[in-house]
Amino acid sequence: MASGTTLTAAQVADLRAVLATGGLPDDAGDLVALIGELERLKSTAAAVQAEATVAFDAARRSAESAAGVSARRQGRGVAAEVGLARRESPHRGRVLVGFARAVVAEMPHLLARLKDGTLSELRAVLALRELVCLGDDLRAFADEELFADPQALVGLGTRRLLAKVKRLAYELDPATVTRRASNAESDRHVSLRPAPDTMTYLTGLLPVAQGVAARAALQRDAAALRAAGDPRSLGQLMADLLVARVTGVPVGSGEAPPAVPVGINLVMPAGALVGDNAPGLVEGEVVPAEVARLLAARALDAAGSEVATWVRRLFTDHTGRLVAMSSRQRTFPLALAELLRIKGQGTCASPYCDAPVRHADHITPVADGGATDADNGQGLCVACNHAKQAPGWRQQPVADGPPGVETITPTGHRYRSHAPPPPGWREPRYVQVAPGRYQLVA
Repeated sequence: MASGTTLTAAQVADLRAVLATGGLPDDAGDLVALIGELERLKSTAAAVQAEATVAFDAARRSAESAAGVSARRQGRGVAAEVGLARRESPHRGRVLVGFARAVVAEMPHLLARLKDGTLSELRAVLALRELVCLGDDLRAFADEELFADPQALVGLGTRRLLAKVKRLAYELDPATVTRRASNAESDRHVSLRPAPDTMTYLTGLLPVAQGVAARAALQRDAAALRAAGDPRSLGQLMADLLVARVTGVPVGSGEAPPAVPVGINLVMPAGALVGDNAPGLVEGEVVPAEVARLLAARALDAAGSEVATWVRRLFTDHTGRLVAMSSRQRTFPLALAELLRIKGQGTCASPYCDAPVRHADHITPVADGGATDADNGQGLCVACNHAKQAPGWRQQPVADGPPGVETITPTGHRYRSHAPPPPGWREPRYVQVAPGRYQLVA
């Protein structure tokens, strides 16, 4: 493309079409060269995305300023729009907008390394994260020192690159880097995310001393139990000790994990209780029918013991839909809000957002005549609920196709999202078995 030519979405779409439909070379060397150039193309695209993000942010703020929007509210929905355009969550959109602003405005050499394909977007984000605590002058010096020479990055893995960046940041401003490490202790938290095979990752972000001490204590006591003859592996014992110490239940014995106090929403078709194979949902995670029945059975077994357990069973009807509820109140009653959360399997209803539901929201606002009922309700995370309050955002129920919500951003772009189907539900599927004859197969 000639210098000075304006890049358009249509041109990029044409390039994507060429990439998607073009054939591959036969020569092994040509294939490796193609793989390398495609990787560099991704980096270049990330650099152009960063520049386009900054330009979009500036244009939106300028337009809102001209429209009389207060400075505090200008650009309020930019991160959410960027996230939607990149098929990412609003939280990820905020990260990408912040990255774009810093790289384009303050780190020209880092931007150049993205453009020439020397540095991937992931490595650029990680490197910038270690430098944001520095002042403008020091960050500019670090940018030139680390990224001015593309040859200095050749052969560096991510770990070595970050070690180099961290070392330079500390040399330039040890007091600020040390203070940042101390402030990071305020970010300590515990999170939960799904893992394969109906397992979960319980993660604690802790200061290094506390994290090492906690693991050492679990490992020491697990080794002692192993030495006393416990059949569980060291890893199993450490996990069971963690659960026991957090919840206060006995650590148990044998291969089974300890019984715990449970308060869960177990959503399952009625037939699953009597032996069919329709899966269930536990707090938004799909579990096989046998696992769902086992959870219910364990709850009943534990009901008479010292471990307090209860299971709320929510059954679906023959169409796979949960029972609807309604209210004349402006705010959603707790039971209805809980239904909205369960209907979305605990995940924000916005496209591409995986954040947990925190707010019960009206799709059509009450001020515009929206009802407080299950059909006009959705579960949103905090960020998405705040983003849709920005000027120019609208939402409406999907008029065609499966039930869902259509989000219209201030630029007129439209994004659709649909609530995940309940367990055991399948769209009817027919196959042609003879001319004019179709058979239902699913």
